[in-house]
Amino acid sequence: MHVQEWLETIPAVSIYALVGLVIGLESLGIPLPGEIILVSAALLASQHGEIDPFVLGACASAGAIIGDSIGYAIGRKGGRPLLAWLGAKFPRHFGEGHIATAERSFEKWGVWAVFFGRFVALLRIFAGPLAGVLHMPYWKFLIANVLGGIVWAGGTTAVIYYVGVVAESWLKRFSWVGLVLAVLVGLTSMLVLKRKAKKMQGAVREVETVGASE
Repeated sequence: MHVQEWLETIPAVSIYALVGLVIGLESLGIPLPGEIILVSAALLASQHGEIDPFVLGACASAGAIIGDSIGYAIGRKGGRPLLAWLGAKFPRHFGEGHIATAERSFEKWGVWAVFFGRFVALLRIFAGPLAGVLHMPYWKFLIANVLGGIVWAGGTTAVIYYVGVVAESWLKRFSWVGLVLAVLVGLTSMLVLKRKAKKMQGAVREVETVGASE
């Protein structure tokens, strides 16, 4: 069953809790489809009045912030042995290459890696635990974590919700051309942030390549 179809079968309060829980678990280091769940729920909110987009965005933001904070605490306590254990248990997600790329991103960008990491699947899983392992000062991590969580979770909810509302209205009045334009305009702000995050990751890989060739 499609994610959105499945979400339609459960009450609104359960959707809020599910979104917050899945995003929270993903943020503390468990590879789950947090972004897919959030996008599906926000789109569903644009079609069903019983789901409040503000509550949905708040729950998603809270899950992201709390999950990252728990991940930070786990990483701080477990240290590098924790990363080695995760790599052995989940090589697909926590392999040495993934950890090395994420770590270089942190070394190069510092707290910005926490903020922009929200928009990159790899860093979204690693941000909290790796910040703890690297002993990033908690106050710096917390500021980037809170801002990143609100911008990513709240922003994604708002963009997808309003795209859904506008698309449905335009589809009734105009044509598929209007729908395409609405989607393009609505997603622009999120794509800008994602592009910035990917540039950051690409810069790290470029430094990696230059270092290996020397």
